[in-house]
Amino acid sequence: MAEDLLTSPAPAGPHSALIDEPAIGAFFRDVSALAEVELRKLRRDPIELLTRAIQPTLWLLVFGQVFGRSRAFPTGGLSYLTFMVPGILAQSVLFIAIFYGISIIWERDLGILQKLMVTPAARSALVLGKAVSAGVRGISQGVIVYVLAVLLRVPIRFSVGAIAGVMGFVILSSALFSTFSLAVACLVKTRERFMGIGQVLTMPLFFASNAIYPLSVMPAWLRVLARVNPLSYQVDALRALMVVGGQSVFGLTADLYVQLGIFAALVLVTARLYPNVVR
Repeated sequence: MAEDLLTSPAPAGPHSALIDEPAIGAFFRDVSALAEVELRKLRRDPIELLTRAIQPTLWLLVFGQVFGRSRAFPTGGLSYLTFMVPGILAQSVLFIAIFYGISIIWERDLGILQKLMVTPAARSALVLGKAVSAGVRGISQGVIVYVLAVLLRVPIRFSVGAIAGVMGFVILSSALFSTFSLAVACLVKTRERFMGIGQVLTMPLFFASNAIYPLSVMPAWLRVLARVNPLSYQVDALRALMVVGGQSVFGLTADLYVQLGIFAALVLVTARLYPNVVR
């Protein structure tokens, strides 16, 4: 149970882990407990899901419709709106996940984080539990964008494999950017600084990607930035899986491995930084 993790006593020594179950089982138990705690917050505030629909709706109804008429970008046989839908899904996931780190600042101020830090749970389990929760939250954005795409008559792939692939990449991207957000929160430690940095980070990540225009129209320097931007690999995978006629520029295998590699590195870094937030 999630309450067991929050109320468990501090370990008596460095080797006082639970000995009646494998270490890997204990690790994933802690991860699931943290994820459960975070997801309970979402169940108690369902209005949050409705407010999340506003931003992608505005982008698709206004920006997508206007630029779709201009035919300014070469989109490889796709209408501009069809080209844009996967990018807006990736954008909406990014914009929510990048501010996820503020939760640990609130938890520190409320004294919750201090209780978590003295449990036997590994720091990486604490980080991964929040990442899993953020990933599940990202599914709501996927559902919202799918509904909008259907209403706008965008040709969507509705095969089980395509939908499962899209949701898998959405979960991975949300977990990746939320973990990055946690690392930033561990460094800045205050809500005001965190919100300012979050605002600064979102626009460069979004516009230096292939979310709303293809790589081919970018100047050389921006194309380099786009190729090292994890959001570009997220959009690339979603475009290939989500819309009829969409193709991957980098390859789905590369999209997956790049995001998994960055996510794993961020979990390790954030686990090292995590104690800093309470100091």
